[in-house]
Amino acid sequence: MSQTFPALRFSIAPMLDWTDRHCRYFHRQLTGQTLLYTEMVTTGAIIHGKGDYLHYSEIEQPVALQLGGSDPQALAQCARLAEARGYNEINLNVGCPSDRVQNGRFGACLMGEAALVADCIKAMRDVVSIPVTVKTRIGIDELDSYAFLCDFIGTVAEKGGCDTFIIHARKAWLSGLSPKENREIPPLDYPRVYQLKQDFPHLTMAINGGIKTLEEAKAHLQHMDGVMMGREAYQNPGILMHVDREIFGLDTAPVDAVAAVRAMYPYIDAELSQGTYLGHVTRHMLGLFQGIPGARQWRRYLSENAHKPGADIRVVEHALSLVADRVAA
Repeated sequence: MSQTFPALRFSIAPMLDWTDRHCRYFHRQLTGQTLLYTEMVTTGAIIHGKGDYLHYSEIEQPVALQLGGSDPQALAQCARLAEARGYNEINLNVGCPSDRVQNGRFGACLMGEAALVADCIKAMRDVVSIPVTVKTRIGIDELDSYAFLCDFIGTVAEKGGCDTFIIHARKAWLSGLSPKENREIPPLDYPRVYQLKQDFPHLTMAINGGIKTLEEAKAHLQHMDGVMMGREAYQNPGILMHVDREIFGLDTAPVDAVAAVRAMYPYIDAELSQGTYLGHVTRHMLGLFQGIPGARQWRRYLSENAHKPGADIRVVEHALSLVADRVAA
C-alpha cells in the first residue's frame, strides 16, 4: 500500500560540480520519487552566459533549480525562464559560505539581510506559480542565536511569502573556514531545527546536514516534513535504490544496480554523439557498488579508462563485468 508524500520528503542536495545534469539523470535511474536539485546556478550565468544553464532532461523530473543571486529583478527573470522550461521549484541559496559566492553577495551572507531575502522571494513568487523555496543555515558567524534564526525565518516567511525552507543544521563561518570545513567543523544542531519546525508549524521544513542512512532519514521525518541528503547520496548512490520503498512507501522491488547502469547506455550514446566525454557521465557512477565485491575494480577501471579518447559504452560494459557476476550472486 503506497502513501502519497510530497517530493520534498526526500531530496538530494544541490552540490557544486557534482549534481550536474548527468548526475541527475543517473540518480533518476535509482529513485523515481526523490526531488533532485541542480547545482547552484547564478543569475548572471543564466542571463549573460553563453551556454544553456537551464538544460535538463525530462526524465530528471521532479527537478528543482537552485539559484544564486541577490537582485530581485534578476532572480524574477530567471525564475520566469525556469518555470517556462518546466522546473518544479525554484530554490534560493542562502547557505553557501564560499568567498566567491560572498563576493557576489549571495549564499550564506544573505542570512544577515533577511529583508533583502524576503524581497527576492516575493519578486520570484510574483511572476511564477511553482514553489519558491529557501535553503539556509542555522546562523552565520556570531549571528547564531535561536532568536536570530527565528527572526530570519519569520521575516522571509511573512514579508516574502516563503512557505518552504530547507535548513542545513550547521552555522556557517563566512571567513576563516573553507566550504569543505564549513560542512564539517561547525557542529550539527538537529534539535534546533526540530524546534524551528515546532515554532513555525504552518511552514514546510526539510532538514539537511550529515545524514548518512535511510534509518537516520526516517528518524528526522518524525520531526520534519522532509530530509535532504547530500554527499552520502553522491558517494554511495546505491542508497537511493531503496528510497522509493523505504521513504515514500511504494510497494516496488528495489532497483537492480546492474540494470540501472545499463539503463544509462542510450543516454551515454546520445551524449557521446554530442561530444561529451564518457568520464563526464561515469564519474557520478563510481560509488554505485560500494560494499560489494568488485566495487574497487569497477571504480578503478572506469577512472582509468573513461577519459581516454574514443572511450565508449564498451568501457562501462567491461567495468560492469568486473562486478556484475558478484552482484547477481
